Amino acid sequence: MWREQLGWTALRILLPWLLGAAVIALYFDRAGLGALPAIGAVLALLGLTAAVVLIANRWLPSAAREATAGLGPNRAANDPPHRLSPTARALWPAVLRLDREWREHAGRTELQLAAAEAAIAAVPDPVILIDRNRRIVRANAAWAEFIGSVSEPRDLVSALRNPAVLAAADAVLAGADVRTVEFSVSVPVARLLEARLARIDGPSLDGAAAIITLHDITALKRADEMRADFVANAGHELKTPLSTLLGFIETLRGPARDDAAARERFLGIMHEQAGRMARLVDDLLSLSRIELNEHIAPTARIAIEPVIENVAAALELRAAQRGMHIDLNLPDDLPEIQGDRDELAQVFQNLLDNAVKYAGRDTTVTVTVGTGNGPTARMLWVAVADHGDGIPSEHLTRLTERFYRVDNARSRELGGTGLGLAIVKHVLNRHRGRLDIASTLGKGSTFTVWLRAAD
Repeated sequence: MWREQLGWTALRILLPWLLGAAVIALYFDRAGLGALPAIGAVLALLGLTAAVVLIANRWLPSAAREATAGLGPNRAANDPPHRLSPTARALWPAVLRLDREWREHAGRTELQLAAAEAAIAAVPDPVILIDRNRRIVRANAAWAEFIGSVSEPRDLVSALRNPAVLAAADAVLAGADVRTVEFSVSVPVARLLEARLARIDGPSLDGAAAIITLHDITALKRADEMRADFVANAGHELKTPLSTLLGFIETLRGPARDDAAARERFLGIMHEQAGRMARLVDDLLSLSRIELNEHIAPTARIAIEPVIENVAAALELRAAQRGMHIDLNLPDDLPEIQGDRDELAQVFQNLLDNAVKYAGRDTTVTVTVGTGNGPTARMLWVAVADHGDGIPSEHLTRLTERFYRVDNARSRELGGTGLGLAIVKHVLNRHRGRLDIASTLGKGSTFTVWLRAAD
């Protein structure tokens, strides 16, 4: 198209000279001057035309530069700028058409680029583009939140150090089909991810040769694990009270059918066992719900003092039945924390309930709250201390396991399900906090909850 337009421009420049040659030839013919003078005049004019063409060829680049100098984003009209040479003025329409077409093409390209970038940014899962050298050249907001922003091209290994993912990336860049890899990360919380890698054929953003998308499949895997745990552990925990209920039902339907005293005693035991099963089911449901959302940090801002005060007030009556008292040491200037009010209430409910159940009679359970300093300056801690028998050190690291008990008989006697501290651990994992346990035999135990202060 450009050559056609420039050809028409050259024709417009040469056309007057060609017409002049034809007119001179016709004049000589009409005047009867003979063929030779006419031919000589035409040849002379054609020679002059050739000279003009040569001169024009030399002038054409400078004329083109002169014409294009008048273009730009601030050009207000289609009229040529003033002070253009005749050649540049002749080139102006062609240059103007080229400029308009290039502007339209550039506009369409910019729209397509913006649409592609918007589509990548809108994907909720982490997405990155890598070039043929396995360098990250583009990442969306979800990826920046997951692994950090990409300020300049860098190798994929700096973001994902999993050998299976790197091997899949190399294979895709070498021409392999779509690859899918499952891998786990432990920071900031344990998660299971699925990486899908696919090659990009044709033009792409920033020379990208492959695309990698990450999908969080933690919830799916944990659902499978929870189903297996329920069959293995919950079934075992439910077996004892169910067996007790079945035994008493058979007794009430048989030998104790007419024994009123035995019936009342058996019904009391059956009620106790049914309550134990109900607590176990409630704790299992609560634990499963927390685990499903463990990888999603809460965003609400809450004050910790009312949560602790409400939990302590609810347990004060039970503590009084054992001659115990719950002492709260809550400063007035505590910062807000980022968390879920109901889940944190469950944390302190379990810790205070354990302290009331397992501490000695006529003792005090102390709840102290404070803020960290140094590396933990942005954290708040809550310590629940009791005066009980203490816990042997070999048990401390396993206390937050599901259904783990230091003393099985005593725990069941006191109505424990073996899930309380497991719930505490998973709630704190979701809040990006932690639980510290310290215990001294014969003196008591202290359970310290660490939570992040709100920004």
